[in-house]
Amino acid sequence: MMQVLDTESAAMPAPVSPPVSSARPQMTADLMARTGLDEAMLERLVHGFYDRVRADALLGPVFAERIDDWGPHLERMVEFWSSVALMTGRYHGAPMPKHLPLPVAAEHFVRWLELFRLTAGEVCPPAGADWVIERAERIATSIHMNIETARDRDGRAAPPTPSEPERLS
Repeated sequence: MMQVLDTESAAMPAPVSPPVSSARPQMTADLMARTGLDEAMLERLVHGFYDRVRADALLGPVFAERIDDWGPHLERMVEFWSSVALMTGRYHGAPMPKHLPLPVAAEHFVRWLELFRLTAGEVCPPAGADWVIERAERIATSIHMNIETARDRDGRAAPPTPSEPERLS
């Protein structure tokens, strides 16, 4: 005698995402629905991106000189991207002062964006990748401009501009 499995009643329930801690829960829910992003995906994005950064010949040394314990840095970056991408308000900090003294030039930002775009394209759905990439481009442009302005104000020579487009994207 053959037994038939009732697939409708045996279907696995859809996985339930853990609740997201957000200062703006409705805005966060709307962004998650529109982009397909969630906290777990942002964590994979951040970890995958920084794995690439650490292995990169240009960016790796900049980070290696400054970060000994990657755990807290990655947690902070997940909070940052949660705030940036999902408007959760989880990140509380001032990133600019940490970036101003870094020995970076335009080519560092160009490479940072290349690695970020690559990782976002692999980890996120298309709408989510577009969303975080747009924000990453704005952030990179802003930080780069602030570093250049600070160098000019401090009387140090700004590094030469590469033959990249004026916008770092």
